[in-house]
Amino acid sequence: MRLMQIKTEAGARAVVATVPNGAGERSYIVPGYATVYALAQAAIAAKTGIEAIVEKASAGATEEVDRAALLASGRVLPPIDHEDPAHLLITGTGLTHLGSASARDAMHKTPDEAEVLTDSMKMFRMGLENGKPAAGQQGVQPEWFYKGDGALLVGPGQPLTAPSFAQDGGEEPEVAGVYIVGDDGQPYRIGFALANEFSDHIMERVNYLYLAHSKLRPCSLGPELLVGALPDDVRGRSRIHRGDEVIFDEPFLSGEANMSHTLANLEYHHFKYDFFRRPGQVHVHTYGTATLSVAFGVKTEAGDVFDIESETFGLALKNPLAFAKEEKVSVTQL
Repeated sequence: MRLMQIKTEAGARAVVATVPNGAGERSYIVPGYATVYALAQAAIAAKTGIEAIVEKASAGATEEVDRAALLASGRVLPPIDHEDPAHLLITGTGLTHLGSASARDAMHKTPDEAEVLTDSMKMFRMGLENGKPAAGQQGVQPEWFYKGDGALLVGPGQPLTAPSFAQDGGEEPEVAGVYIVGDDGQPYRIGFALANEFSDHIMERVNYLYLAHSKLRPCSLGPELLVGALPDDVRGRSRIHRGDEVIFDEPFLSGEANMSHTLANLEYHHFKYDFFRRPGQVHVHTYGTATLSVAFGVKTEAGDVFDIESETFGLALKNPLAFAKEEKVSVTQL
């Protein structure tokens, strides 16, 4: 099952469910629920899964919709949000995918350091050696970073806006886990979505200690949320359109078969912090990637369109690149 959040023609909110239907799929409005957050809360209260809540609410539902038409109309929202954006946290892990270290490693080496083992490569090797522990055990902790709160979550078709001081606006095609914390203080995974974990790779290249700065950027999610298990082998493509030309087109891989960490290990090392287990919180946690256009020498420009797709997640995620106008910032003594 996949879920979308939309605005109806009347301006109200609604959730669309897509389920198998014979050899194809059927997409329909889920009666009684305006948000995925509400569905998740209902599932926790009923001690059941979201699919069961959707199926019960949708008995006899007939209002079918055209997902592609909704997306084209601009009425598709991010597949998760929170009425108070400060209670939605966007975070991520890096160096988690097989091959992910090579691009990062090259960013932080000069030609005469070809044989030097960088901190990035050391971290990646730690994951290879102990990122997939046996069930019930904890492996090595991954690289972790904070991106922002729900105010930085961008929906399908909306611009990813870099600040005026940014040196780069670079895509990162990833899978994100979407979680909610129940009243019992325990995290519950709602599902998975495509993500563009937008970053400033040129800033990061100056010094890897600038990673934290480079990640303080918007993040795009959607259009559809996959409910249920993530396939072990997720395959997709990452493209950049510049006008009528495709200037970048490469495959990307995700899923545990292509990762140096298990999802359970990444989740444990995020939610082991009790302040990430406050009731009502929503977490969007990006799992990393091994495919970056900057590693192929691409320099993005305002107006470029990022295009990330995978059959696993239904509709493609597309966002134009924009740069904000310069703002004057000063601190006033009170």
